[in-house]
Amino acid sequence: MDKIIFVTNNQHKLQEIRHLAKDKFNIISLSDIGFDFSIPETSPTLEGNALQKARFFHEKTGLNCFADDTGLEVEALGGQPGVNSARLASDHDYHKNMMYLLELMQEKQNRKARFRTVIALILDEKEYLFEGIVNGHITTEPRGNNGFGYDPVFIPQGETRTFAQMTLEEKNKYSHRQRAFSKLIDFLQNLYS
Repeated sequence: MDKIIFVTNNQHKLQEIRHLAKDKFNIISLSDIGFDFSIPETSPTLEGNALQKARFFHEKTGLNCFADDTGLEVEALGGQPGVNSARLASDHDYHKNMMYLLELMQEKQNRKARFRTVIALILDEKEYLFEGIVNGHITTEPRGNNGFGYDPVFIPQGETRTFAQMTLEEKNKYSHRQRAFSKLIDFLQNLYS
């Protein structure tokens, strides 16, 4: 197997994953195959949403695929926004969500947070889950212009810069998505080597 379908319409995620896959696998997007159904994302967990998206696509096409869900989990907010990260203040408006998060964090001393990605793979009618976590903390103001989502306000553990101040290569050294995706790639390479 040299290609696999990534069930996403998020071009930022697609770019990150393709960069990570390099020459190992050809990552096919939904737009590459003209799949334009609205994909449900109604589970209360990251695992549930990743599986829901992969199952929806697989049921429609019968094709092997993978889907992900990612959340920012802030300790002082009881793990929120978590599964609602893309909809904290506004549906998929990264800037509004980020600014609202900073507003919620204004009086908080504990700024610990983590990004968590869960990837659901459906391969030959079997389901697999892969998880990636990166710990860090939330800044008091946005810094940097790269990346997307909460990248300008998240500093990974062991760094002084936010994800948005890093190049894609630098971010991928820490990235939760990279950690989950590396597990997926290793799994696929072991199966097909």
